Amino acid sequence: MSVTPKFNSAFRLIRSEAVASLNMQVQEYEHIQTGAKHFHLAAEQEEKVFLVAFRTMPQDSTGVAHILEHTALCGSERFPVRDPFFMMTRRSLNTFMNAFTSSDWTAYPFASLNNKDFNNLLDVYLDAAFFSRLDPMDFAQEGHRVEFAEPNNPESDLVYKGVVFNEMKGAMSSPVASLWQTFTKYLFPETTYHHNSGGEHASIPDLTYEQLREFYASHYHPSNAVFMTFGDLDVAALQEKIHQQALSNFERSDIELKVPDEKRYFAPVRVEEAYALDQEDLSKQTHHVLGWLLPRSIDVDALMKAHLLERVLLDNSSSPLLAALESSTLGTGPSPLCGLEDSNREMSFVCGLEGSEPEDAAAVEQLILDTLQKVADEGVDPRSVAAQLHQLELSQREITGDGMPFGLQLILAGMSAAIHRGDPVSVLNIDPALAKLREAVKDADFIPNLIREWLLDNPHRVRVTLRPDNQLTAKKDAAEAARLAAMKAELTAEQKQAIVEQAKALEARQQQVDDDSLLPKVTLQDVPLEMHLPTAEAVAAGSVKGQWFTAGTNGLVYLQAVLDLPQLNEAEQQLMPLFAHCMTELGCAERDYRANQALQSEVSGGLSASFTVRGAKEDEQQVSGYLVLSGKALAVNQQALQALMAETLEKARFDELPRIAEIVAQRSSRLANSITGRGHALAMQSAAAKFSPVANFTQQTSGLVAIQTAKALAQQIKAEGDKAAANTVLEDLSARLVALHNKIKQAPRQFLLVAEADHQQAMLDALQTHWASLPVATTWQALHLPKTREPVKQLWLTSTQVNFCALAFPTVPGGHADAAALTVLGDYLRNGFLHRAIREQGGAYGAGAGQDNGDAVFRFFSYRDPRVEGTLADFYASLTWLQENPVDQQKLEEAILGVVSSIDKPGSPAGDARQTYFANLFGRTPESRKAFRASILAVKGEDLVRVAAEYLKPELASVAVVTNAKTAESLDASYERLEV
Repeated sequence: MSVTPKFNSAFRLIRSEAVASLNMQVQEYEHIQTGAKHFHLAAEQEEKVFLVAFRTMPQDSTGVAHILEHTALCGSERFPVRDPFFMMTRRSLNTFMNAFTSSDWTAYPFASLNNKDFNNLLDVYLDAAFFSRLDPMDFAQEGHRVEFAEPNNPESDLVYKGVVFNEMKGAMSSPVASLWQTFTKYLFPETTYHHNSGGEHASIPDLTYEQLREFYASHYHPSNAVFMTFGDLDVAALQEKIHQQALSNFERSDIELKVPDEKRYFAPVRVEEAYALDQEDLSKQTHHVLGWLLPRSIDVDALMKAHLLERVLLDNSSSPLLAALESSTLGTGPSPLCGLEDSNREMSFVCGLEGSEPEDAAAVEQLILDTLQKVADEGVDPRSVAAQLHQLELSQREITGDGMPFGLQLILAGMSAAIHRGDPVSVLNIDPALAKLREAVKDADFIPNLIREWLLDNPHRVRVTLRPDNQLTAKKDAAEAARLAAMKAELTAEQKQAIVEQAKALEARQQQVDDDSLLPKVTLQDVPLEMHLPTAEAVAAGSVKGQWFTAGTNGLVYLQAVLDLPQLNEAEQQLMPLFAHCMTELGCAERDYRANQALQSEVSGGLSASFTVRGAKEDEQQVSGYLVLSGKALAVNQQALQALMAETLEKARFDELPRIAEIVAQRSSRLANSITGRGHALAMQSAAAKFSPVANFTQQTSGLVAIQTAKALAQQIKAEGDKAAANTVLEDLSARLVALHNKIKQAPRQFLLVAEADHQQAMLDALQTHWASLPVATTWQALHLPKTREPVKQLWLTSTQVNFCALAFPTVPGGHADAAALTVLGDYLRNGFLHRAIREQGGAYGAGAGQDNGDAVFRFFSYRDPRVEGTLADFYASLTWLQENPVDQQKLEEAILGVVSSIDKPGSPAGDARQTYFANLFGRTPESRKAFRASILAVKGEDLVRVAAEYLKPELASVAVVTNAKTAESLDASYERLEV
């Protein structure tokens, strides 16, 4: 893409550079008056992205940057309302709205397809960033405060409250988060990365309101700001708004905030610390990581060398360092931290093991160093290096955007370079650096020399051992209680009364109704009339049938083989996640798993297997399901990709018992570590599990029951060191996997193909060549799951300092006339009641509600929540509020806008094609999806009241809470208690 930049006179153009591999042009500008930088990624994309970021480099762990990120969005000079950020999420057609606190920057991004909406959000974001009110009450709500446990009783105990306080309490319940913070504390002894930018919950109460204001004044200045935008934007008009509404009010600052080079160690550092794990058995729960500080990330040549080195050592099971870690008996698997961290000013490389013992630290370190020395001495297979260069090229060319807007992903890729005054353009346009690498790797000593220079001979090395401690939570709780007790003992009667009055004032502020007419908005009249969906074309290659989608994939091809799932018993259902994982992680045909993964890297962007099961549009009790084998590759490799995928389906091996044991142990650990990050989703799955066959299947295969199953299987294989017993378990498991493979591989199948039009014929020819001869069963019994429609009342106990609550009701599937009203109801309850009651007043990080049209269930949830009973009461109270108060027409319109925005949110070209294909496969045709969208736009206020009264009846409710044993003791005995 090549365009002549047109820009505002308040800015000067520094340069413009085309990035051919991404079909865009990067333009760099500087605001003349303040020095603020603006990078625009010009692309012919309808989705437009804006981001403003500030260099924020805290010198402690009070969470000042994080709390400021929250508080800055709580009202500004031009928009003096209490909650403009969350109010705008309801008055917008945004495809993304958020704010991020990183280790050395804070960013405020949004994206939208609608020009009016984009400009509305720009107005609010600019004012929030540069002219925030920073009300002390917002600091108390979002950051921290003390209140009496009994609000009007100054003789009761003091407690800490605050959204960020509870968020970080929950975040640091994760062993992996604790490991990362411990590691960076020692790898960076002096710079900002030594501290937890999100905040340590023990340190957060040390932050004062005055310190917050000082940090804002010194850091949120245009001279310290970077603007980044993406899409088909009028740059001159955009810059005019930025100048007039924000930057023209400032003069250039002489303060230059930056991260200095870290002080380098002259000898390795070795440390041991503890993390909280609230269970009796602490064996095989220790983490060991080894990490090195590398050169600066703003050196793009060094950056690409580091990425290549990471891939050569750790990309897959054929990579030497990952192979050593996976096969080691010193732990259950590689550490989740393994890899390159390139977002800080200086990069770091980390590797290690989880599931170990404290006394194995030295042995783990020696294993890593010996492996690196061996690679340095013996060199690397040139095919492996070529495969990893191929992977770098593929990752550069692929247009993503299914989880986060593609433009925002590109912006974040260049963010570190922009923040550290490097060259974001070179980070986005890596083709020149790749060309240099291709020349460099012709020298067989290139990788060995990098290993020697950056790792073996680099004394700035840290070994961290993080061991479990089942007394640590109690110690931390006791320390917090003692601190609060000491604080209370020092309070005068007047100070106690001031705390009571502040709590009342904050509650009154949270209850006040702001004049939201001060905020801009889009209306239903701004909603596009049509829903744009990609168009499929039925294709055939001999007997092989498929659906073809023409999409702009930038030279990549995507293929999915979609096989009907057979009838599965309960044991087979529980085995499905492991089977799907193993299918592409084990050997194939004559190749063992390492050779197979090496081949995958050479010819593809990766192979994976998954499964999907859904209820019928008109009846959630009727189900269908499919196994999906997926692959992608550069178009030049599509023939090899299809050959490999067909061979994988037919000849995947499940006889490599040691490798299966490794996979089981790694999956168990990963699933257990994921609980505190997705506890709200797991709680909702559990609450809904008995309301539909698919919900029950989901609980068995990816919910808390699946985590239990994975842990139990890992324990069986471990078998207390009894190798014979473990081998028996593995042989039985292997036989079950083989039987399941034989049952599935001859299933009726169809294909999804996505690529640019000129690749169609070649893909169809390959489809005929590689798939037509594979056998297909002549008789077939499709998946059938038993009907279920009953509630549960469960407490799931785990190691967490916060709670995740869920309440569910049986409702109707997506094909029912009431599905649209129930879908809108979720947004209406969140916006009108739940956000205020559970987040602002209750202190949870998040809360909401929504209709699941697949399982025919309406679900409430809270996330990182200090309460249980109060939150459950608030779920019910929201329904009473709905019945007792007239439906606010503006709030109804906002809820409808929110639903439509989520429906219309674009993904990647391949992702949109996949979504359309599978929706159609499960009976959600384009016509029915468009009709459902139209029914959303037609929902009336009386519809919300009616469906809530008809379906959300307390006697039908199902409850699930993810919590800890101590909290569970305070809850009534009617809950079923389960450990995970």
